Amino acid sequence: MEKHDGRDAGQTRTGDLKDPWYDALASGWGELDGTGAPTPAVSPQAAPDRSASASDIYLEVQHSAAFQEVRGRYRRFVVPAVAVFFTWYVAYVVTATTAPGLMARPVTGSVNVAMLAGLGQFLTTFLLTWAYARHARLRRDRPALDLRWAVFEQKREQDQRREQERVRGSER
Repeated sequence: MEKHDGRDAGQTRTGDLKDPWYDALASGWGELDGTGAPTPAVSPQAAPDRSASASDIYLEVQHSAAFQEVRGRYRRFVVPAVAVFFTWYVAYVVTATTAPGLMARPVTGSVNVAMLAGLGQFLTTFLLTWAYARHARLRRDRPALDLRWAVFEQKREQDQRREQERVRGSER
């Protein structure tokens, strides 16, 4: 027989450490405290000691080769893509303002160069979005998920050690 703790099956409570996708805000701002009331913001001076060790985990991950590789893959895609798209957008705007005769030139029927270039802006936006999502799925999502699980495991182990120390301290 399965134990039931009063929650619906499959539902996790806010902040459940069994949920690796739980992402707590650093200050607690904007979250609910379980009673429906917003959690008050925690000042840095009043922050518990566990945040310092949690930040150590994140700093360790940030300096890791795996994290640097994921960031590098991101930058190698995003920087050129933004440069190309921004150049294309600025060229469209500059051409529209400095060469209205060129933009007004008819291509076929009532369709002119400006209309094709404007539709090209939409098309390149959708293509860039598709390319970004594909790149993320194929090149970054798996390593990023592996990093997230590594951090989750380190944090879980750290919390277990802290709980064991607390129990040992209360037994004395």
